[in-house]
Amino acid sequence: MLKDVGDESEVRIDSGFLELDRVLGGGIVTGSVVLLGGDPGIGKSTLLLQLLIRMQSRQRMVYVTGEESLQQVRMRAQRLGEKDAALGVVAETEVESILALLEQEPPALLVIDSIQTLYTRELSSAPGSVAQLRECCALLVRFAKQRNVAIFLVGHVTKEGVIAGPRVLEHMVDTVLYFEADPGGRLRMIRAAKNRFGAVNEIGFFAMADSGLKEVRNPSALFLARDAEPAAGSVVLVTREGSRSVLVEVQALVDRGGSSPRRVAVGLEANRLAMLLAVLHRHAQIGLLDQDVFINVVGGLQVRETAADLATVLAAVSSFRDRALPGGLAVFGELGLSGELRPVSGGEERIAEAAKQGFSRIIVPQSNKPRKSPAKTDVLAVRSLSEALDAAFS
Repeated sequence: MLKDVGDESEVRIDSGFLELDRVLGGGIVTGSVVLLGGDPGIGKSTLLLQLLIRMQSRQRMVYVTGEESLQQVRMRAQRLGEKDAALGVVAETEVESILALLEQEPPALLVIDSIQTLYTRELSSAPGSVAQLRECCALLVRFAKQRNVAIFLVGHVTKEGVIAGPRVLEHMVDTVLYFEADPGGRLRMIRAAKNRFGAVNEIGFFAMADSGLKEVRNPSALFLARDAEPAAGSVVLVTREGSRSVLVEVQALVDRGGSSPRRVAVGLEANRLAMLLAVLHRHAQIGLLDQDVFINVVGGLQVRETAADLATVLAAVSSFRDRALPGGLAVFGELGLSGELRPVSGGEERIAEAAKQGFSRIIVPQSNKPRKSPAKTDVLAVRSLSEALDAAFS
């Protein structure tokens, strides 16, 4: 009977990375299995090696590599300034041999790099096949639960950006993390797509340096160009990434189009852009139907929420009129099909973050108006698109 099952407290281990702990929901849960996916060369192995090095002074840690030699792992640790770390390192791909090696003295944390290189002797198929991935993952999950060992599995991703292998892998593990990067930049983002022990869509920020990954505690400062003069087509959006508010710059370029005007959105949903332009035409009498419209979220962040609607529309109008918005302005809000500005979640937290970053004017939906505005900050609450345009350009 369920009532006869004893209570078991959730034990978490501090990873040494506050950004990673945030994404995991407060630390690494003992006995949990975490699947970490990301493009080749993005820094998955570096992140996990740094993680083990930071934790090795407190508990036993083991790094199992199936893609590199022991010498290559040591060279990477040397680049991190930790070549003499007391860290267990194993170069092996047969899962039974790995588990037999760990059975006598299970570590607190085990890293498998990568799950696609493992195989079990019970199957004749090649490593990386659907059957091998499923069976190897099942053996590791069983070991984690029975011996209370936290395990990180590195997974390759396909060109579509999803973890390679059968979908059942994501169902078998407790947490699925994706490691992402801005194209050509040093910024790295780790996002939870599934988490049995915390919230999903939490995000942590890192920057790749010569000595490894560094945490970014204030991502808003990273996404904003504070020394630049206000430019036409540029608006600062206060977005939410999990439980944190982040300020990003939304840029627009509107120019005369051809017979088939283009609608391109980078970092935002392209289909929503077409809808917002239709609302702008219908309820503000600003026609961009014959114009090419390009929208970009600076820094490579993917904004997945409708609170970006107001920033998108204001950026497009600013570019179309070739008129910069006043400096020190930040905005957020969802735009309805009737031209009304709808409330979004986390309004007070967004306003507080914008004020903290030094923004003196914030345009928000009427329902998100706070009881008391932060010091030296003018919160402009508006009900409709037309009111928002008047407030922004006045």
